[in-house]
Amino acid sequence: MADASYPDDPTDILRNVLKLERVDADEHSSTFNGYTPSQTRGRVFGGQVMAQSLVAASHSVEADRFMHSMHCYFIRPGDAAEPLNIKVDHHRDGRSFSVRHVEVTQHNKVILSLTCSFQTEADGVTHQEPMPEGIPLPDDLPPISSLVGMIDDPAAQDLAYNRPFDIRYAYEPIFLRPGSEKVNRNIVWMKTFTPVKVSRNVAAAALAYGSDYTLLESILRNHGVTWTTPDISVASLDHAMWFHRPFNLDDWLLFVQESPSAQSARGLGTGKIYTIHGDLVATVAQEGMIRLPKFDQ
Repeated sequence: MADASYPDDPTDILRNVLKLERVDADEHSSTFNGYTPSQTRGRVFGGQVMAQSLVAASHSVEADRFMHSMHCYFIRPGDAAEPLNIKVDHHRDGRSFSVRHVEVTQHNKVILSLTCSFQTEADGVTHQEPMPEGIPLPDDLPPISSLVGMIDDPAAQDLAYNRPFDIRYAYEPIFLRPGSEKVNRNIVWMKTFTPVKVSRNVAAAALAYGSDYTLLESILRNHGVTWTTPDISVASLDHAMWFHRPFNLDDWLLFVQESPSAQSARGLGTGKIYTIHGDLVATVAQEGMIRLPKFDQ
């Protein structure tokens, strides 16, 4: 059972993260401060920095322009005890597209560099890859709290009670032990615990936040590695995301993840995110550093 230090509604973590303090703004740039919830390990979750960067960028575009893509590099780890300085450069506002570049700094050093683009709605050709069939429904799968919530360890308790998304694994999780099969695939359902009423652009930022939790597990699962493998070192290097269609954060979303390649202590994870009705709403890619002791000799 969670102790009193965890929120009654974990989605409040997300709501608070998405609220930025505006510091300055003109026609060329805008600056915000972002804050980090209490962290067990003292570092800022990469998905949080991405989300806050995208919220900052969205505040500088017209309301009828919607985020369609983002690309970012994680340059340095963030310090959870310090505010994040988020500067948005207003690179271009064209007839239908707006481009923004965001740098997040702490201690006078850049920790994240991100570029994103927004577009007004337009008619055009339409198609999508269909959602996979035969995936267990989320209500038939256990929440993470029932899998690790009984473990008396700060990391396990954070995993169970201190994440703003309800995540359900279609395959057995690899928190403590390898999966029964070595496959380069990982599938989860996810949604916020309670409704989050935000604009379409801020919802995209929130989805970017949630997309950073499990994407590299397609690599770990393929090699029989777990998050608790002794002396494993995993870090996100970059993250890209394309937003295709609107969605609701508090409706179940299916996140289908695969790893096409791993090499040179790096692995690539790709993912597609669908509504429960089969609409493809986003595509994701992330490369991560994965170091194992047996390869460091």
